Amino acid sequence: MSEEQKQNGAGPAEGETKAEAAPEGAKAQVPPAKTEGAPQSGEAPQAPPQPAEAPQQPAAPQPGVEPKQTSGAAPQPAAETQTAAGASQPAAQQPAAAEKRPLTDEEKEARRQAALAARAAKLAAQGGAAAGAAAGAAAGGRAAARGAAAAGGEGSEEPPKPSPNQPKLDRAVQLLKELVAEDAVEEASLNPFNDDMPTLVIRGEHWPKAAETLRDHPEFGFRYLRNVAGVDHETHMEVVYHLLNMDSGDTYCVKVRTNRDNPSVPSVVSVWKTADWQEREIYDLLGIAFPGHPDLRRIMLPDDWVGHPLRKDYVPLDPEV
Repeated sequence: MSEEQKQNGAGPAEGETKAEAAPEGAKAQVPPAKTEGAPQSGEAPQAPPQPAEAPQQPAAPQPGVEPKQTSGAAPQPAAETQTAAGASQPAAQQPAAAEKRPLTDEEKEARRQAALAARAAKLAAQGGAAAGAAAGAAAGGRAAARGAAAAGGEGSEEPPKPSPNQPKLDRAVQLLKELVAEDAVEEASLNPFNDDMPTLVIRGEHWPKAAETLRDHPEFGFRYLRNVAGVDHETHMEVVYHLLNMDSGDTYCVKVRTNRDNPSVPSVVSVWKTADWQEREIYDLLGIAFPGHPDLRRIMLPDDWVGHPLRKDYVPLDPEV
């Protein structure tokens, strides 16, 4: 300490006091660096000064990581805490979703009925719209007719166009009457439900000759018999033949009628070989006989079977069969 400092009454500096207290000749030693947080021997442990922390912005939450709360942060609501805790759980720890329960028969039927009701309502709505459009068109047509009548004209509908098969039908009737017999054709018509197919009803006694004419005449040329079927009309029975011209693609339908008490139609196996098994099937199931068939016997049922199952008056011996 200098004299000036002594006169002024200033105390010795901390460093100088310690230096004077050290024995002479001792070398000044540099105190070892203090380890942070570890107190030196002989010194009272002091808490390290806490630096002033700037307010931190909360980090964006990461999926699957629970956010930590700081001491000064506001407490989160319980619902959010539980949600975060549930989200942080691994997928293996979360409860498995309940398996889908199979529907009962009552539930399936209820769903089916609901679907049918919805479809019916949709069809009804479409039908109502179509009916409204048709009614509007009809009203418009009537109004146009009234307007034409008022103007001096007469409203009339167009006649239906003639079918292109009508000349074919007329020609077939003419040829069969000329080449077979005048009364060979009982009826002749066009089938509107089958593309106006020409349909002929031939008398049974003229059927063999009419079949040969339909096969061999160049204006017919029906060399292929597509199908033969038997029908029970209760008042009478009928055998139906469908003929095809494989060159022109024309198709005709020929029907031969017979009574139910003793049904019989002449066989045409000699004209079309495909009639063989088909006539046997009709005989087996309907009991219609085909005179001239080379081997007329049952083809599906045993020979001792009683009755013919496709007849309307068939009564089985065993109702359970």
